[in-house]
Amino acid sequence: MNHRPYTAVLIVPTGIGAAIGGYAGDALPVAKAMAQVCDRLITHPNVLNGAQLYWPLNNVFYVEGYGLDRFAQGQWGLKAVHQNRVGLILDQGIEPELRTRHLQAADAARATLGLTLTDYVVTDTPLGVELRTAHSGASWGTIGHPDSLLRAADKLIRDAKAEAIAVVARFPDDVDSVVLDNYRHGQGVDPLAGAEAVISHLIVRQFVIPCAHAPALEPLGVDDTISPRAAAEELGYTFLPCVLVGLSRAPQFVTQAQPQSIWADEVDALVIPQTACGGSAMLSLSQSNTRIIAVRDNTTTLNVTPEDLGREALTVNSYLEALGVLVAHKAGISADALRPVVSPLTQACD
Repeated sequence: MNHRPYTAVLIVPTGIGAAIGGYAGDALPVAKAMAQVCDRLITHPNVLNGAQLYWPLNNVFYVEGYGLDRFAQGQWGLKAVHQNRVGLILDQGIEPELRTRHLQAADAARATLGLTLTDYVVTDTPLGVELRTAHSGASWGTIGHPDSLLRAADKLIRDAKAEAIAVVARFPDDVDSVVLDNYRHGQGVDPLAGAEAVISHLIVRQFVIPCAHAPALEPLGVDDTISPRAAAEELGYTFLPCVLVGLSRAPQFVTQAQPQSIWADEVDALVIPQTACGGSAMLSLSQSNTRIIAVRDNTTTLNVTPEDLGREALTVNSYLEALGVLVAHKAGISADALRPVVSPLTQACD
């Protein structure tokens, strides 16, 4: 008997200090495991990006956060592609030597990985990224010249026929030393992540095209006590390789049904940290037949649970347990049947 593909969404929100997924691609093992369980897994760059480390997965859809929200709302669908032409935007504020390092990374992706990139564009003015921290401890940021970013993207899409956009913006090096030190040692919040999301959201919202961002920073000094979870960001001059790989096969957004496009009503399960359930995608999917699986031990700086929102969810202790729930759900087996005690049926009340 044929069954429709089992489809799950994995979300670890950006910039909220998630114990798993709050660092340099440290949620990628979770995605790799889920991809073995699901026929289709939809997730976002924060989960899959590991600076110069990445892992191509044929059944995983690399979807930017704003686009994922629109997908969950049922307004956009996802259409798989074999290959995207990736356009590269470089912030004019990047110094010449650091710019060269990023261009070398892009050329290496073409020569070594066989990716298709268009000619690159430098913004007509420095983007002016500034970093901020919310009272909750979550990171966010602003762009001084978003119009320059949009002009660069428009040029790549219009003139170079880019089908996805990679952005490298110059980020401040003078990040709070305590915050940065905590992050490098596996504690606290990624101080850059929130601002990165702002950049990609802007392009996806304006052009309905896949986009992801890599910050340009001067390399940090060597520290032999760095946490393994943050170590991927210590490996070189650029975080660009994982972005180019992800965008090379990122699904295109569609606004009308097309053959083999995926829509929100096909999502069987959403896996999300238990305390980070206030986002748009979760709120949208929780109003459908999607099974919400909340992971308790992926702690965050937030404290918004499904119960706080009046949403029904199955809370599990770990991603290992979540994988078991996905296996049972895909097999059509009630999770209650796998427990030592099964409660008897009761009569429904009038």
